[in-house]
Order: sequence, then C-alpha cells, then structure tokens
Amino acid sequence: MKNKILLINQRKSLKAQIPGWSARIDIWVVKIAILACLLLLVSCQNKNQLANNQAQVKVARVVSGQSLEVLGMAEQPNLISQVRLIGVDAPDLRQRPWGEAAKEQLEDLTSDAEQSVILEFDLEAKDKIGRTLAYVWKDKVLLNEELVKQGNALFVERSPNHKYNQRLERAQQWARLMGLGIWNPEKPMHLTPAEFRRQNL
Repeated sequence: MKNKILLINQRKSLKAQIPGWSARIDIWVVKIAILACLLLLVSCQNKNQLANNQAQVKVARVVSGQSLEVLGMAEQPNLISQVRLIGVDAPDLRQRPWGEAAKEQLEDLTSDAEQSVILEFDLEAKDKIGRTLAYVWKDKVLLNEELVKQGNALFVERSPNHKYNQRLERAQQWARLMGLGIWNPEKPMHLTPAEFRRQNL
C-alpha cells in the first residue's frame, strides 16, 4: 500500500514538474491511433488499382492490326477514343492476307466484351494525328508483343517510347526464326507497311 501511495505521489510530483506532460502523451496516443487507422484503411484497399500511367477501358472496335477504338478514357466514359499500339507496325488492310490477319488476331485478343483492357502509356502520349499511344494489356498479356510474336506485325522503334523495346525485339526475332505470319518463307511480305503506304497514298 505504501508503494502504491509513493507511486501516485511520484506521478503527481512529475506532472507538477512537467506541465502539460499528460496532454502530450494523450496527443501522441491519438496520433498513433490515427496512424494505425490509416494503415488499416490502406491495407484494405483494392490491390488492383492502376498506376498513374494506365487506364482501364473497353474496346469498342478494332480498326486495324495496330489501332483500336476504346470507351472509358478520361472523364468521358461514353466518348470513343482512338488508340495506336506503341512499337507495332501492322500491315495495311490492303496488304492481303497479312493486314486482315493482323486485324483478326487483335480482334481475337480483345474479343471478350465483358472484360476491359488496360492501356499503359509511355513518354509520348499522342501521335501526329491525335491518337493515344499505348501498350495494351489484357489478362497480364502484352497485346503489342503478341502481335509481333505471331508474325502479324513488325516491331518498329518509336522514340521516345522505349519501355518494352527489348520484349518487342525478342518477339520479332522469335517470329522470324519460326517463319510465322509475315516471315513465312513460302509467302513472305515483300514491302514493310511503311513502304506499302508510301507507294499507295
């Protein structure tokens, strides 16, 4: 009992020596409680949130083997936006059969209307004609890479967007080695898409 009384007296004398001591401890307790609540809220949030350089959209239409029309960009979810795949140069639709094959593959890759795709942006956001430049992901698959890997498009480096250049270059080497699509030795594409477009303006 004497020890308890001594302890209480020591606390009282300590509080008297340090004015506001209990108020400071109370403030720290409140700060720690708030911090714990914030950490709990952050840990409960959805782990699938997109980075600042990404957007989740729905594919409205495949225009060609290298471009899409999408819904859901920015603040206008019903506005259709044109998207050009970065690092991909697909054959023109008039370059038969390669242009149609590229478009069909992109349609197959984006076909599930219930699922959306994720656009990932690089340094340059728009091309000369105002299309959004993006890497397109669906189910953690880089569609730009799949088109090149199956031989339905060429990898073309487009400065300053270089993020996945190595992946796209390796995909092209694979397609060429396997003789897929435009690299088929029995039916190769003789003009690059850029050459074809220049000759057929």
